[in-house]
Amino acid sequence: MTYVFDFGAIAPYVPLFLKGIAITVELTVIGGVLGVGVGIACAWARSLGPRWLRPPVALYVELIRNTPFLIQLFFIFFGLPSLGISLGEMQAAILAMVINLGAYGCEIIRAGIEATPKGQFEAGASLAMTRLQTFFHVVLMPALQRIWPALSSQIVIVMFGSAVCSQIAVEDITFAANFIQSRTFRAFEVYIIATVLYLVLALILRQGMRSLAGLLFPRRRATR
Repeated sequence: MTYVFDFGAIAPYVPLFLKGIAITVELTVIGGVLGVGVGIACAWARSLGPRWLRPPVALYVELIRNTPFLIQLFFIFFGLPSLGISLGEMQAAILAMVINLGAYGCEIIRAGIEATPKGQFEAGASLAMTRLQTFFHVVLMPALQRIWPALSSQIVIVMFGSAVCSQIAVEDITFAANFIQSRTFRAFEVYIIATVLYLVLALILRQGMRSLAGLLFPRRRATR
């Protein structure tokens, strides 16, 4: 039996895919920016912060890195209402992505910080900077430059992980694909389109991260 492709049956549902793309991009941008911010804060706490702060941050990192993202998402969306904290689908999805990326980003950024030569810390101290000022003005950017490829890859992984958010009715690409497949029964065509969309978004995101690196680290760009 020969399978006959019929992408025409999916044409009426193109607006759903477009909406899914928009929501996937929104989740990735907001979750990525806030998640990197959390990662930076946690990396500072684990590497240079006060000793009392290191154990709880380490516990957070290990807890998130050793549990499935789906469980984290369900805990936020279905579990927190038991404590009187109710979040909408998008709010829960973004919070879960931020918490997840924050933990993974923490370890990636911490590796960059720990690779920083001690002379840079001494230079900051010689300029009468506090440890926090030294971190932001002397250490952070070179550290980010070292780990930027790994951090970029992690953000792409987070974008792929956003597909799980369809389980709580976030109308992203995967949600749109599942809905369209249930109406048209053209699963092969629908998931080919979804795969291509994620592939294109991943390529665009990687290129965007490379371009951002050129803006953040001009010296590195000039030496190539």
